[in-house]
Formats: sequence, structure tokens, C-alpha cells
Amino acid sequence: MTGNEPDEPTAESRAVQYDPESSRYDLYECPDCDNIVLALGRDEPPMSCHDNPMERVTDMEMSVQPPDVKQVLLQAFGLPKAGLDICLCVIGEGPLSANEVAESLGYDRSTITRYLSKLVELGLLERSELNREAGGVVNVYHSVDLERMRRETLIGFYVWAGEAAALIEDANLTKQDYLEGNPDQDLPDIFWESFPDR
Repeated sequence: MTGNEPDEPTAESRAVQYDPESSRYDLYECPDCDNIVLALGRDEPPMSCHDNPMERVTDMEMSVQPPDVKQVLLQAFGLPKAGLDICLCVIGEGPLSANEVAESLGYDRSTITRYLSKLVELGLLERSELNREAGGVVNVYHSVDLERMRRETLIGFYVWAGEAAALIEDANLTKQDYLEGNPDQDLPDIFWESFPDR
């Protein structure tokens, strides 16, 4: 390095905090219980709890690493780079057969067919049959309606986020039980290793 290049951003510098004044989403909590909800595109609390409006969260101090779209597709939907490439290829150029996608991207056909099936299963692509001029039928893939894709991906992500939230809650309850049962001991380093994976 010559000293003129900008430093690579560190994990700390990329971290973000929830800011209710500038976020594209809102977090609300019930003042009477542990209920917390995430809302997109709303100006008012999305629901009430105990017959009272939920209150906007304003005091979160924890910073988090913002995800990119590849991380979200990988973590929430199990789609690594190849799956994302295939999805974007079909959305941009479809309808395409598996062979046409393979030719366009240079991936092995077995990889293409595996991820095309996964993308159809997730609701990101649709499969239909096309009659060939020379005879026979071939499966082709094309993008779904944009509103349907938006709904399916948001609901899919919320299911994943709900599972993650439940896992965190289970971990916190397990930690609480451990500390209550061992009041004279600190939480051991191996505690999280003993927490069962789902």
C-alpha cells in the first residue's frame, strides 16, 4: 500500500444501529409484554397488543452487521452465488430452458437443474412446458409476477427471522435457567457449544 488507498472497512465501521427516524422499517413493542414486531412501509403501529397500540422502539443500543442480498438469499433461502446467478439470469432473459441457462452462465447442467427446482419451490421462478417446433416438449423457466415475488420473499424471510428469533429466545431462556441453577458460577465458555442445534 502506498498510504493513499482508503482502509478496508472493518466490521465495526460497517455495523449499524436501528434508527427509528431514518430506517426503512419500524420496530414496535408491547409496553405490557415481550411482544416485538417488524413493520415495513407503515407510518402507524401495525397492530395493538392487549387492546393498546404498540410503541415504536427508540432505545436499541446494539449494533448489527447489515446483510447484503447474497447473504439474505444464502441464509434465509439456502441460495449461494450459483442460485442467485441462475435466478437473475432467468428473470433478465427468460423464459429459458435449463440448457439455455447452462449455456448462458457456463455452469454444469446438474447445478442448473438443482437450483431451478429450488427457485421454483421457493416461488421465485415458475416452470411451464413449451412445445418445440421440431416436436416434443421442453420445460422453460420464467420470473413470477413481481408482486407475488415480493410477497413470497418477504414471507419466506419473516419465517426465517421468526425461527431465528425463537432460537435466540430459547437460548436466553436456557441461559437464564442455567444461571438460576448455578447462582455462584459464571456462564462457562462452553455453554453455547452445549446449546442444541435445531
